[in-house]
Amino acid sequence: MLRHQATPMAMSAPVAPFPQVDHQRAVFAEELALDCGVTLASHAVAYRTYGRLNAAHSNAVLVCHALTGDQYLAETNPVTGKPGWWDNIVGPGRPLDTNRYFIICANVLGGCMGSTGPREEMTDAAGQGQGRPWGTDFPNITIRDMVRQQKRLVEHLGIERLLAVVGGSMGGMQALQWAACYPESVYGCVPIACAAQHSAQNIAFDEVGRAAIHADPDYKGGRYWEDGRVPAQGLSVARMVAHITYLSEEALQRKFGRKLRGAQTLTLLEDVFEVQSYLRYQGSTFVRRFDANSYLTITRATDYLDIAAEHDGSLANAFSGTATRFFVASFSSDWLYPTSESRHIVRALNAAAANVSFVEFPTDKGHDAFLLEEPEFHRALGGFLAGCAARLGV
Repeated sequence: MLRHQATPMAMSAPVAPFPQVDHQRAVFAEELALDCGVTLASHAVAYRTYGRLNAAHSNAVLVCHALTGDQYLAETNPVTGKPGWWDNIVGPGRPLDTNRYFIICANVLGGCMGSTGPREEMTDAAGQGQGRPWGTDFPNITIRDMVRQQKRLVEHLGIERLLAVVGGSMGGMQALQWAACYPESVYGCVPIACAAQHSAQNIAFDEVGRAAIHADPDYKGGRYWEDGRVPAQGLSVARMVAHITYLSEEALQRKFGRKLRGAQTLTLLEDVFEVQSYLRYQGSTFVRRFDANSYLTITRATDYLDIAAEHDGSLANAFSGTATRFFVASFSSDWLYPTSESRHIVRALNAAAANVSFVEFPTDKGHDAFLLEEPEFHRALGGFLAGCAARLGV
């Protein structure tokens, strides 16, 4: 059973801002043109690396994080104090073998862990700081914008072609976008538990979360930073709603069922079901590590994604003539990005005559399965990367 403390739903008192951390960053003075028509005069990417880049610069693997992830892939997160979100598969002898590969993970554009985004200092057209956060003045971004910025980072690190781009959920969207935009720069592509466009249901869940944030009185039109407050109640609800979509009915029943917290029988007074307590815990911890304006920005970016629309309405066109090798993975109980979405990607890759393998992994852990202990998935991922490395002589 997960250990957590019950947290009340209402959070009227100010929430302490998450710790200020001096993240490792690459700062670029070159302009970055965004899909919305805005150009950032300067921009920064916060990132972490694991392992060593070989002499030929041919062993680099870019790992793209999910919606509320960050660059702290396989080490203690300095903000939360918790282990890296994929430290179970990154390290010597693991699928993402740091003895063999140079692993890169970057906080996305629009994020709140050091990359340019709503929480960072606003700059003018000349790149000069304005003495306040971007907030809601931060431009709308797309997954393609995130990938453009990552490409700058990869080039900055002296890498012309990545051995592979790997990502789950929103990270998988980035991996697909990399293969569509820069096929010559990606040898292997691993989109995990994702889609090439958001469904109406995905957009609907995102909108509920955004509405909860906007409805919080402490949101203050996005200028909550002016008096040091956080729209904690709205952001907490957004996280609770999203977290439900990351699980499966089977996982919720197995973990919680109808168990009560601190009571043996239902009295109809102030009983709290274990699942309620768990969701409140998820919401309360989230507001201490994530920025509300970043959440709005990034969820909109996932909703905007439509790789087929970028290529005359054909997903196959996006990968026409590609030499990139693909490994597409899905999980049987994932209802946020169901296997049907992965099959749609695979059919498009087949139509483009791409080299693609596909596996649906049986599990009752839902969408979050890609983050958890799934040995069969880990073996398959490790095997695909090892195969790519062998073909390139890495």
